[in-house]
Amino acid sequence: MATKKKFKLFDAVLAAVCIVLVVEAVAPAAAIGPWQYIWWAIMLVAFFLPYGMVSAELGTTYDDEGGLYDWVKRAFGRRNGSRVAWYYWVNFPLWMASLAVLFTDILIAATGIEINWIVALVIQLAFIWVVILISNYRVSQSKWLINIGTIVKVILIVAMGGLGIYGAVVNGFANSGSLADISPLMGISFISIILFNFMGFEVVTTFAGDMQNPKKEIPKAIVVGGILIAVFYLFGAFGVSAAIPYNELSVDSGFMDAAGILLAGAPGIILSVIGFLFMFSLIANLSSWSFGVNYVAMYAARDHAMPKVFEKENKDEVPSSANIINGVVATVIVIIAAVLGQVNPDAVDAFWTLFALNVVTLLASYIFLFPAFQKLRKIDPDRERPYKVPGKKGLIGVMTWVPFALLILAIIFLLFPYNADTGMLEPDIILIIGVAISVVLGEIIAAVTTKKAPREAVKKE
Repeated sequence: MATKKKFKLFDAVLAAVCIVLVVEAVAPAAAIGPWQYIWWAIMLVAFFLPYGMVSAELGTTYDDEGGLYDWVKRAFGRRNGSRVAWYYWVNFPLWMASLAVLFTDILIAATGIEINWIVALVIQLAFIWVVILISNYRVSQSKWLINIGTIVKVILIVAMGGLGIYGAVVNGFANSGSLADISPLMGISFISIILFNFMGFEVVTTFAGDMQNPKKEIPKAIVVGGILIAVFYLFGAFGVSAAIPYNELSVDSGFMDAAGILLAGAPGIILSVIGFLFMFSLIANLSSWSFGVNYVAMYAARDHAMPKVFEKENKDEVPSSANIINGVVATVIVIIAAVLGQVNPDAVDAFWTLFALNVVTLLASYIFLFPAFQKLRKIDPDRERPYKVPGKKGLIGVMTWVPFALLILAIIFLLFPYNADTGMLEPDIILIIGVAISVVLGEIIAAVTTKKAPREAVKKE
């Protein structure tokens, strides 16, 4: 029997913040340089705002737990819905595996204790399966983790921003703030970092089954959560860039690297505490995301758009098979990474490049979102919309195609990243191959699963 609904508006706001707010992305965003402020402003208006509003309208109008899959399927058919479900799901185990490795890196930085590769692998596997265990319960049962995780994330980002501002006041600003310091091409090429930081609002809509009044609570949670998220991101990024020279940061810089610089000379216990809080935030972040990803995969599987192996749920009506598959895939990946590191250390960098796939596939899953919003307005005009994005046809068109174009641009720059040494965009061959494999697998799954859909279901579409 399903658990009684206990997910309130306050919990939904905290969930939105926990899902979208990414602590580890603050330092890489600051590495963009002074262009980050321009791109934060552009993305807040041109992407974040329409994305939140569109998610609120679609999530309250079509309140099935299929979320993103259901919206795209209604607009563009089951085949395109299948593509979206595949990209949306496949990014998650890739992301979970990469954060498992990050988890051990943080542990070493926080404790100062070196561990051999076997111990590191055991810790990574434990991390993965703790997330899987937590994700096997309804969100209303795990809201304590999400709530605490949100508070921890806010503490970390506010501490980072505060330390940075304090350092700038005491020692002077570390950077001139001149746009001439950084190539504008570099700024444009890293917009995917900022876009990735904004993703996740639609996950909140999959919590509808645990809410008392989702049609009212979802829009409020997205609006309030969105405002808080924007404030925290800007504060944290400003603090880091105010105190740390851009040349000491890179898009590969981690939260702990930046914290180590800001806390230079402070007692080691402080950095250790920050490290353990950060480790906890990773578990909370993955757990909150898993609820949305797993429901989409299960819903799509039951609708003949993903393999049937994803369709099972447990006694609490949680998508258990999708959850287990996440753990198995992530486990295989971290084991391969560990073995590669021992056999050929030079191969590790090439292997980890594939983890940029989680960003590419996640961004790709949103490409249909905005056109689906516009088309559903056109083909389903009489449906009740508890929340409706304001604006006439022209504004709706802008809110559809500008975010769409930004997603395409971000994916292009991920596949052809900016090389600071040459000042050119250069293809990331390994990532391009990984994307090609993902696309081929997605097309095979879409063709096979949708072909098995009952004829009467296809006719209704």
